[in-house]
Amino acid sequence: MKIIPAIDLISGKAVRLTKGDYNQKKEYSDSPVEVAKTFEEAGITNLHLVDLDGAKAQKPQNLDVLQSITSNTNLKVDFGGGVKSSESLQAVLNAGAQQITAGSIAAKNPELVYSWLKEFGAEKVILGADVINEKIAISGWQEDSGLDLFPFLERYMAQGVTYCICTDVSKDGMLQGPSVDLYQKILKEFSGLKLIASGGVAELADLKELKDIGVYATIVGKAYYEGRITLEELASFQ
Repeated sequence: MKIIPAIDLISGKAVRLTKGDYNQKKEYSDSPVEVAKTFEEAGITNLHLVDLDGAKAQKPQNLDVLQSITSNTNLKVDFGGGVKSSESLQAVLNAGAQQITAGSIAAKNPELVYSWLKEFGAEKVILGADVINEKIAISGWQEDSGLDLFPFLERYMAQGVTYCICTDVSKDGMLQGPSVDLYQKILKEFSGLKLIASGGVAELADLKELKDIGVYATIVGKAYYEGRITLEELASFQ
C-alpha cells in the first residue's frame, strides 16, 4: 500500500481544514516546498496536493506552488482543486503534476471527464468520490449531488477509470478512524479499482487495517501534521 501525504493550499501556504470547513483552518509554518522535500527525504514517493483556492475559484490558483514542488523534488504529485476544463487540466500537467483529481466536475459534467479519460488516459485522471452516507457530495462538500456512490463508480469504471480517491466527509480531519466498512464494500464490488482511502486516519493501526483490506493507497494529512504518526512510520509502508 502506498502512503500519499497531503498538502492543502490556501494563498500559497500549507493548511489543514476540518470537514472541509474554511473557517476551521490551521496554517503550518513551513512552506509547501519545504514540507514536500521533507516527505521525499524520508522515502515517500507520492504527494496529494489540493488547491483550496482553486476549488473556490473554479480554476487552479496555486500552479506556481505545484511547479515549485515538481521542480525541486521527484515526488509524483496528484493535483486537485479547480480543474474544470481541458485547458486547466493541461496547465496542471504542464506544471509537473502526474495526475489530476476530478471531483465535483465528475458529478456535474461526466461527459467532460469521460473525454479526459479518452484524451489523457486513465493513468492521468483520478476520480474523486467524496461521500456522505454513500451519496456523492460536491462543491466543497456543501452540496448533495443526489448521486449514489455505487452507480457513480460503476459508470466511471465502464469509461475506463482505474484510480479513485474516496473520502468519507464525516471522517475528514476528525482523527477518529477511516471508513473501513465502506472501503471493503467498494473493493468487493469493484475488484479492479485502485482505491485510494482518504479521511479519518488517526494512528498507525488505521494504516495497517487499510493495508489488510487491500486499498491501493491511503492519503494521510492531519494525523501526520498533528504528530500522531511519524514520518518514519509513514515511510515504512512504502
